[in-house]
Amino acid sequence: MENTIIEVNDVSIRFNLERERVNSLKEYLIRSIKGTIEYDEFWALRNVSFRLNRGDSLGLIGLNGCGKSTMLKVIAGVLKPTGGEVKVNGSIAPLIELGAGFDFDLTAKENVFLNGAILGYSKKQMLEHYDGIVEFSELEEFMDVPVKNFSSGMLSRLAFAIATIGKPDILIVDEVLSVGDFRFQQKCESRIQSMMKEDTTILFVSHSIEQVKMLCNKAVWLEKGHVKMLGDVEDVCSAYECS
Repeated sequence: MENTIIEVNDVSIRFNLERERVNSLKEYLIRSIKGTIEYDEFWALRNVSFRLNRGDSLGLIGLNGCGKSTMLKVIAGVLKPTGGEVKVNGSIAPLIELGAGFDFDLTAKENVFLNGAILGYSKKQMLEHYDGIVEFSELEEFMDVPVKNFSSGMLSRLAFAIATIGKPDILIVDEVLSVGDFRFQQKCESRIQSMMKEDTTILFVSHSIEQVKMLCNKAVWLEKGHVKMLGDVEDVCSAYECS
């Protein structure tokens, strides 16, 4: 369909978990060549399907280990599915792992331009957005400080401010809003809502069901890698809370 921006079709992800611990790279290579390493299969996702239109906001909910973050990584192109396919029609701004894309030995200012390049922005575009990033992150006094000295809250401020410059077609947010103070969380929620009004599609993972209800119009409840329920956010969240 013309308005479809993300289509997840029967996606499965399998990880091979080693049964025995290998204590050195040399031992691993020898056993790998001999074919003596034994694995257990772990399916992080099994036959997951859903579709999102432009402007939709989808919350992924479920217990730890149910496959939420794995699903986001598949959509972002970080992981390749074992089976099925994902079709994405638009640019993605991912906030999947706190600190991903940062060089911790560089200053906050240098990381702004590094992250901008990773997201596909030119140096000229980043110069145009730089003041806005600094203002939103409220880190004016720390832009010349290496980010290895930042707290997790400061990192999340900088990461969110960079990822939400311009107007990406798709914003992926994985638990980033759970880090930092409540006032800044509200500021981030307000920016997400303004992006939604301009038809940015949101993929949102949070353990806060209230946040999911506030920011999303749809929800997917994952349980042990399977879709337990998919639909209107109020219906799915209510069923999850009563489970």
